[in-house]
Amino acid sequence: MASGQIDLSSLFGQVAETLKTNKNELNQADTYNHDHGDHMVEIFDVITQAMKEKKNAEPADQLEYAADLLRSKSKSGSGVIYAKGLNQAAKQVSGKSLDAGGVLSMLQTILSGGETVPRQPGASGDMLGSLLGGLMGGSGSSGGGIDLGSLLGGSTSGSDDGIGLDDLLGAGMNYMAAKQSGKSDLEALTGALVSGTQMAQSPHRAQSSELVTSTLLKALTSMMKK
Repeated sequence: MASGQIDLSSLFGQVAETLKTNKNELNQADTYNHDHGDHMVEIFDVITQAMKEKKNAEPADQLEYAADLLRSKSKSGSGVIYAKGLNQAAKQVSGKSLDAGGVLSMLQTILSGGETVPRQPGASGDMLGSLLGGLMGGSGSSGGGIDLGSLLGGSTSGSDDGIGLDDLLGAGMNYMAAKQSGKSDLEALTGALVSGTQMAQSPHRAQSSELVTSTLLKALTSMMKK
């Protein structure tokens, strides 16, 4: 792993621990098979194991190995989605260093199972400007325990590195609506990142995805402050 890169094994490991704590709640939310929590713990244990085994590899190689390992060890529907997402994320970050903005973009790809995340229609330049002002502005960590400026700073240039302007459009209106309803930065950004992804298409998967996302955001913020 190149110097200065985000430690993916630490990020996914913290997610795995959060899922273990909330496993029973996620099982209860799964009104079909009552085992979604069990599957999510298995999925992120496998991903964390893969990241640790390839700790010194480039991010793309870590993600690709995690996808292969997950395909061989998990046969659940959620496992299939995550494996496809990891595989696509590996292609997305190939040859690139992974900064905080890149992690957020990678996360959306993973949660969407490698499919393109739908964008909100009719997003105007004015709306985009307002969105960027909200995300990058001085609200800092008010109420949410997360510094959005640190996470997204320098990642909105429109280039292929990190989150570009187009990536923000799909989640923009959801973020703004959540903020207007009184949600914290963390809650609003979590909902915006999860919305429109494949994992958000069923209530229990949406619930686990929000746990995954909020835990990862908190862990990222902590890493950026060190």
